[in-house]
Amino acid sequence: MDESFAIDEVVRRTGLTARALRFYEARGLVSPLRTQSGRRWFGPAELERVHRIVALKKAGLSLGDIKRLFDRKPIDLAALLSAQRERLAVQAQEIGDAITLIDSALSRINRGEPLDAATLCSLIRDGDTVMNDQAKAWKDVIDRYYTPEEQAEWHAQMGAAPQVSTPDYLAQWRALSDRIEAALPLDPASDAALAFVREWFTLLEPFSRVATPAMWEGSARLYADMGAWEGKADAGFSKQVWDFINQAAAVARAAGKDIGPVPAFVQARG
Repeated sequence: MDESFAIDEVVRRTGLTARALRFYEARGLVSPLRTQSGRRWFGPAELERVHRIVALKKAGLSLGDIKRLFDRKPIDLAALLSAQRERLAVQAQEIGDAITLIDSALSRINRGEPLDAATLCSLIRDGDTVMNDQAKAWKDVIDRYYTPEEQAEWHAQMGAAPQVSTPDYLAQWRALSDRIEAALPLDPASDAALAFVREWFTLLEPFSRVATPAMWEGSARLYADMGAWEGKADAGFSKQVWDFINQAAAVARAAGKDIGPVPAFVQARG
């Protein structure tokens, strides 16, 4: 059987078990050839079908969904993929949170502080509490300023944004905010102010790349009213810093200076 593969070769090429391949056959997903002795042989088309099954399972589809897809039966693929993306986003957040906790523990160890099991568990519990409280605080803020429809638009648009680790990204905003506060008071027309503005919009670029005009303006309104919710939700910077950056950016734009990566529709406003 030229260009056909025994089941053990398919196992080697796909990473699946022979048991899984037999199960897929029983579900009607693959149809390998059989020798007179009953041994299974997979031709190129069946091997490609197995690779597709593996890929679709990684995307979150059940075997039933895959069978319907193969049989060209109706399937809400967008909903299935959206649900899988949500699950993966949660996992990514959990991984980022775990890395932050480990970094905190390593920092204590590197400073020579004792870190026994009880202290490590306390760090984890405290971290979970802070993160859960922040998630609730941000939900309250977002619900106050955005309708469910606007939030859905944000979710859809941000799906195309580069993935960033939330704890790491927030730490970058805090570091920039601390440096700006330490430099204040500062002439908004100065070169130092312009450098801060450019750094600000460079850090904001993951959002800027995908933001619509409505998202951009809505975000501006949210932070313009920061005094109403500052201290409840952590933006990574203070209202004082936000006000300064807005003033310095306006001065720079009025002078025709480059303020860094902003959406085309912002640049067009001059």
